Amino acid sequence: MQVIDLEIPGCKLVGPPPRFGDARGWFSEHWSRRTFDAAGLSHAPVQDNLAWSEKAGTVRGLHFQAPPSAQAKLVSVLRGAILDVVVDIRHGSPTFGHHVRAELTAENGLMMLAPRGTAHGLVTLSDDTLVMYKVDDFFDPQNDHALRWNDPALGIDWPDGAGVNVKDKDAEAPLFADLPAYFEWGGA
Repeated sequence: MQVIDLEIPGCKLVGPPPRFGDARGWFSEHWSRRTFDAAGLSHAPVQDNLAWSEKAGTVRGLHFQAPPSAQAKLVSVLRGAILDVVVDIRHGSPTFGHHVRAELTAENGLMMLAPRGTAHGLVTLSDDTLVMYKVDDFFDPQNDHALRWNDPALGIDWPDGAGVNVKDKDAEAPLFADLPAYFEWGGA
């Protein structure tokens, strides 16, 4: 399995896992601790989350959980396509305020690993899109936060049509300049 280090320390593009096809279709080991450990990825999920979006242009994020419930997320697409975005919100990080993005689709099988201390978001590129998040800590509504997805200060080039469907929480989330210092950089 291929692992590509992205600009943000700890953020990686992973995969695709091998697919073994026959007349019925294909089979793949989507996540295996053995495979991830061998690739040097120490992601130990405790919860799987699924998010289905009916329409292209649906925005989810930019979300994160603050300590003591911070989460790393392994994001993959089971059906459809997304533009996946990760923003570094670790004060003192060499990439503080920077973002990375990648197109993840059911066809390409790529996954994004968003480390703790980053905000994660996406926009669906097709109707009927199903996304899976493998997270390494449980959902904690007390520490669940968001960063404004379309804050111009972030410089994210969202595709045309992004934002046709956005939850109020995301549309009204704090701007980057107003975000409290939830995370401090401790090195990669």
